[in-house]
Amino acid sequence: MNDQSDLTNLVPSSNYSSQITQFEDGLLRFIDQYGLPTTQVLVQVSERLKVFSNVEGVVDKIDAEQKQRSIYISKFIAASAAGLFDAALNYMWDETIYELRRRVARYDLAYFYDAAVGSSSEKRKRLNTEEDLVRIDDSELIQGSHEIGLISDLGFKHLDYVRYMRNWASAAHPNQNQITGLQLIGMLETCVIEVITLPLSNVVVGIKKLLANIKTNRIDETEAKQISSFFADLPREKVHTLAEGFFGIYTQADTTSQTRQNVRLLVPDLWGRLDEHTKQQVGVKYARFLANNEQDKQKLAREFLEAVSGLSYIPDGIRAAEIQTAIENLLSSHRGVNNFYSEPPFARQLQRLVGETGKVPLEINNEYVLCLVEVFLTNGNGVAWNAESIYTLMFDQFNPDQALIAILSFSDLNISSRLQHSLCQQKFRSLMEMMKNKVSMPAVKELIEAIEKYKGPLDKMKDDSEIKRKVTALRKIIAA
Repeated sequence: MNDQSDLTNLVPSSNYSSQITQFEDGLLRFIDQYGLPTTQVLVQVSERLKVFSNVEGVVDKIDAEQKQRSIYISKFIAASAAGLFDAALNYMWDETIYELRRRVARYDLAYFYDAAVGSSSEKRKRLNTEEDLVRIDDSELIQGSHEIGLISDLGFKHLDYVRYMRNWASAAHPNQNQITGLQLIGMLETCVIEVITLPLSNVVVGIKKLLANIKTNRIDETEAKQISSFFADLPREKVHTLAEGFFGIYTQADTTSQTRQNVRLLVPDLWGRLDEHTKQQVGVKYARFLANNEQDKQKLAREFLEAVSGLSYIPDGIRAAEIQTAIENLLSSHRGVNNFYSEPPFARQLQRLVGETGKVPLEINNEYVLCLVEVFLTNGNGVAWNAESIYTLMFDQFNPDQALIAILSFSDLNISSRLQHSLCQQKFRSLMEMMKNKVSMPAVKELIEAIEKYKGPLDKMKDDSEIKRKVTALRKIIAA
């Protein structure tokens, strides 16, 4: 019989309630003698027992080696027993972030940083070692991990919700929110299944081996053709992330000439699987290096484009790069904790760049629209009032193509994840009202009508069979 079974026999479950109650009574009397509040401090004992009744099944999913380093799960259990669910949620998130950083560090740091913040961004210049992971926001950590495959689509959605709860219902920030025992243990199970014990998929393992190979070995043309067969089996989103990684490797100053030669042999076949938008983004990165007078990176980015016969994707001007930077700054601010105060200046900067006519270069049109949709939907907790009027003005400038991107935004994983929250759902309905008069195509109007009539959870709308049928028909009309 193991130690846990012995403990269960020594302390019957019926005794948990009385022991916790005795501890609570003594603690509250101690607090009360100082004239401090004693109500709404601790969660009810009945809710704590729900955690105790289910925690064994969750913790048993973790192997022995991982358990030895799971200090925050121990603190999670201790805080749950004490009735401090907000603190327990915080400890659970700390454990998740710790394990996710550990997985990233053991995978490929450079590849992760390129996916998390962009290979040509200003922030990327300050990210090189494992110690730099602390400079990555939690939202960037989750987003980047999802991009490189360390988190599944479903896992990203679940963790995004847990992150939201951690930000607004835990001890990380002042709040009066209540968390039930079943909610708490459910979120712990999500973190355990989707991060702490999640095995790497064959695709993710294959990409890891490929990245290690091109950085350490010489690849000839025959081997490059063999490796290229691997690209054909990659999901489209992984193709885009790998292309970003190749570009980042090629333009980093410390990359060896042999590694760059390996990339030049491999990237043409990968380029052929990229969509037009992603190819245009490589041209924007070149323009950014040009605008910032980063001559070495500019030269390397041009070499990369030459290797794939992609010089036609270099923009005529550098405004696209400036707008791209403004979009990244606005999103970074919006996803941060103090967005209500820091978001408006970045919103005004983006507004200045697109001007009174709202002219946006085609190559960043998609990013521009999705950025505005995300910030307008809010983070689910509250509206950045000083920025909302700016977003409304920029929506007024939308042309029919931009309006269509906004209408179809619910299909984007990041947007659909936001639609879990009631405030975001309200804002999405308002967005549809604004876009209604900007489109004339009957198929688009039918889709808007279907969205308005949809009664299910908006975050699951993209998977509804009727909605999917209308979206597919609409895309065929547009492509024709």
